[in-house]
Amino acid sequence: MQKEKPGTGTEQKNWWQTPWGYKESLVVVAGFILVGWLLQLTIGDFDYEIIRFPVNIILLAVIFIVVFLLSLKHKTHFFNWLSGIPLSVSVIGAMLLLGIIMGLVMQAPPSVHSHHIFGFDAMTRSWAFVLVYFLTIINLSSVVIRRLLHFTRRDYAFYLNHIGLLLLMMSAGMGAADLRRYVMYVEEGNTEWRVYNEEKEVLELPVAIKLNDFYMEEYIPKLAILDKSTGDAIPKTKPQMIQIDTLQPVFEIAGWKIEVKEYLHDAIRNSDSTYRYMPMPGACPAALVTVTNPKENIEKTGWVCCGNFAQLYMTLELNEQLSLVMTRPEAKLFRSDIVVYTESEKAIAHQLEVNKPLSIDSWMIYQYGYDTDRGKSSGWSSFELVYDPWLLWVYIGLWMFIAGSVLLMWEGKKKKHKNELES
Repeated sequence: MQKEKPGTGTEQKNWWQTPWGYKESLVVVAGFILVGWLLQLTIGDFDYEIIRFPVNIILLAVIFIVVFLLSLKHKTHFFNWLSGIPLSVSVIGAMLLLGIIMGLVMQAPPSVHSHHIFGFDAMTRSWAFVLVYFLTIINLSSVVIRRLLHFTRRDYAFYLNHIGLLLLMMSAGMGAADLRRYVMYVEEGNTEWRVYNEEKEVLELPVAIKLNDFYMEEYIPKLAILDKSTGDAIPKTKPQMIQIDTLQPVFEIAGWKIEVKEYLHDAIRNSDSTYRYMPMPGACPAALVTVTNPKENIEKTGWVCCGNFAQLYMTLELNEQLSLVMTRPEAKLFRSDIVVYTESEKAIAHQLEVNKPLSIDSWMIYQYGYDTDRGKSSGWSSFELVYDPWLLWVYIGLWMFIAGSVLLMWEGKKKKHKNELES
């Protein structure tokens, strides 16, 4: 029943009277979030395992079939609302709100359950996020199908943009259930295909890695003066650790002048207090230094060494309170010479480095770690293996979305220019 607004002569629509608009759309989306919070309180985090393949494929098929059946009567108020701007704006606003919360609240790792009552610290695993995500997929599918019912070539940019966005969201969301991460440890000269899952059970993967060699480059280590009573570097207010520079071997820390007389990056002990150059496994950096302090009338000369699994460290005692020490060298670069074998009988040789992963079939293989105690003498290397069969579709959807967005802007400028010429 419609009522006239006094004094205006216009009609005011009652709540839930078709066609639905922004008010009803906002209430529906808010209802989805409320139901999600109630589920979060009673059940806990959403378990993506329940939509693991083939369930995710079946679920997507059901969504498309239902939307398609609804589109057969595309003139109904419900389908017009489901594919309309008010619902699109509402779900976009909800996703934006949840995204802002996710950005403001520190997120827990995937292996840790949410501790927040509404799942704010594990947003992508919260029921509210998942329900709004599915509503967004339904809305976007309806928008695409509605536009396809009135297909025209002029809308190619719209199709490219919206179908790309739909493909991107479906692949990223549904693919999360099939995403798997493992860490594999491989010794030099060996081939490994077994990993441990979160329950510490041994799994055999359809991909194997042979480690031929592990190579590592190190930065030159740093020198610091420590307070022996506390173990802190001086000065206490602003601790200094100076990296050794063979071109500028003289520097100062808190009034102590330090001169590096000799530096050996690969050294072994020559006696109880001296070192000599020897490039061999177990060698480590050592430096002959002279330290002077005119105020305290102190001058000391001796070797300092950071030590490792094979060599004892050595410090230079400056006085009863202070010692000069050398820090362990930091990794500059490390890589693994590997051969990857797959079930499809591929054998790919590769030099694997940090931030330079290897993509093979549906696997991404990353350089993960090494034996930090042994450093460049590490006898094994670890690799992170990520299985994501949906990744290709994510990239396809992303590039379609980007291309569609650019074309939409280009079409808009073209129409604007045409209108200006006509006027």
